[in-house]
Amino acid sequence: MTEKALKPIKPFLNYEEQINNLIEQKGMIVNDHKFAVSKLEDISYFALIDGYKNLFYNPMTRKYKEGTTFEDLVALYEFDEKLRTLIFRYLCHFEQKMRSLISYHFCDTYSEKQEDYLNAVHYNNSGANKKKIAALIAILDREAKKSTDHAYVVYQRKTYGNVPMWVIMKTLTFGQMSKMYSFLTTSMKTKISRHFDYVSEKELIQYMKVLTLYRNVCAHNERLFSYKSRFDIPDTILHRKMKLPQNGNKYKCGKNDLFSVVIAFRMLLAKEDFAEFKKSLNQIIKQYMKKTGNLNQDLFFKAMGFPECLFIILKFYTCVWIIAMCSGTPS
Repeated sequence: MTEKALKPIKPFLNYEEQINNLIEQKGMIVNDHKFAVSKLEDISYFALIDGYKNLFYNPMTRKYKEGTTFEDLVALYEFDEKLRTLIFRYLCHFEQKMRSLISYHFCDTYSEKQEDYLNAVHYNNSGANKKKIAALIAILDREAKKSTDHAYVVYQRKTYGNVPMWVIMKTLTFGQMSKMYSFLTTSMKTKISRHFDYVSEKELIQYMKVLTLYRNVCAHNERLFSYKSRFDIPDTILHRKMKLPQNGNKYKCGKNDLFSVVIAFRMLLAKEDFAEFKKSLNQIIKQYMKKTGNLNQDLFFKAMGFPECLFIILKFYTCVWIIAMCSGTPS
């Protein structure tokens, strides 16, 4: 069996050659040559062109759709940049609440002593969890006893000879915190999940798996609007109330796409936070749609996982939105 031949390595092109390639080979319109060079310097060809061309590019002809401008891709990039900032802000709100709840309920159940969170007995230390819990405790132990990366930890260590959980929680990544929650005893996970009106302890684990990946996308400055997580959020009453399209028993949208994050925020954020998030999301979508006339709006909303009933509202009523059915009380 012969190996598939690799494609030739793409040659390095300077900025002038990159722009000429877009114009002559790909059929893109570059209205402002100086502006194009400055953006390629700031962002890079790979991050801007390869990252945001899909909504404007015809893979069959290997050319851009007629009328596509360099500014169209820049506008989409800048929209995504604002989107990342917005999503990250409210992910941090949820993250801080979870840090607070985990440390509070753990210390309330056991104590403020570091020996308690370094004790595997205080977790669901059974079966496949054992090695993972041991790895987590090793991280906690290093942070509490040896690491000098965080001044507040060093202060607690030197002053009290103890780093309480509400301090050590600050050193964990979102992913580590998510794993810690999943390793807690069932009774403690239940106590924590009760702070969210419509979410069980198992569902909270599912939400956190998805949000961990979205947080990484935001933190690493990757393309967000069309990102799809490898995990799904749980089915919710909102999926049913909005009559989202299904393929058999599986919903086609709102499970691992950007719309799933919107649904997760509705279930996990305080009402005031979600109201502010909706307003801001509405604004940045409206601003972006005013900047570009060459966008296929159906493809744009589908890329984000927004169901047809929502992007029709957005399309014909100039973003007088957002998620009216998500604004009420899930019940």
